[in-house]
Amino acid sequence: MRVAVIDVGSNSIKILVASRAPGGRLVEVLSRTLDVRISKGIASDSPRLGAEAMEGGIAAIANLASEAKGLRAEAIIAVATSAVRDASNGAEFRERAKAAAGVELRILTGPEEAALIGRGLTTDPALEELQDFHVYDLGGGSLECLSFRGRAVEQAVSLPLGCVRLTEKFVAEPAAPFGEESARKIAAYVRDSLSASGFALPVPAGLETVGTGGTLTTVRAMAAAERRVPLDQADALIGVPLLRETLSRVGALDLARRSEIPGLPRARADVFPAALATLLALADAGGIRAFHHSLRNLRWGVAAEYFG
Repeated sequence: MRVAVIDVGSNSIKILVASRAPGGRLVEVLSRTLDVRISKGIASDSPRLGAEAMEGGIAAIANLASEAKGLRAEAIIAVATSAVRDASNGAEFRERAKAAAGVELRILTGPEEAALIGRGLTTDPALEELQDFHVYDLGGGSLECLSFRGRAVEQAVSLPLGCVRLTEKFVAEPAAPFGEESARKIAAYVRDSLSASGFALPVPAGLETVGTGGTLTTVRAMAAAERRVPLDQADALIGVPLLRETLSRVGALDLARRSEIPGLPRARADVFPAALATLLALADAGGIRAFHHSLRNLRWGVAAEYFG
């Protein structure tokens, strides 16, 4: 059996085609990311998906659904997160996606998104030994924070701290070098949002901190590019000093020069400094020294839910 999961995020649209091995473990058949940002204007008081963004998103969904059918996926499940759930015309986007691609789009609530991310993490063989740990997933529209006890979610919150959202809110000129004022404003906003959320911080001593999402994937991809090795051969443990060094180096560049860095996707170059600043503010608030990077987040959780 194969299932295809299409994840309509704020900054990209991804697909995972997975099967279940005889022992019950999920196995990747295909994983692909399309850099389609549908979330322009997400930081406004009344966010709304633009016509061009909707057309690009629907085309991407149709493209990925066709690819899934070619791989003989028995089910195609599409989910949407922060950009669509916050948009005043999110329901219209869902109906248009169904008409154009024949796919029913499930718009996840924040708690649903967080819970599915947590479920996806539990499928990662590299994390099988972890019992009590924290998980942070940073996307374009939101930051999901989860604490696990005995491999079950104990607390989960979804906060509007995604990198696209905070870039729009605090970075006046994304094409210019990233300024200290933007970094200070983002740090203060993240700190205040975390404090108001009631999420249990700092992370208790001795607990592992797992990180997912495009920002940590990009940091790891940049490290892999420097070593000229595949992503999975780069160190999965990403220390906070590396995040600070990366922000210092990347933030000093304008967008054109930033976009030339190996491992940093051009489509993410404008929001990458704000994303790094967000992770650093989270690390400061949580007393986090390093993030154990995992690629198994939302899509893997939806696949696990499908297989039961």
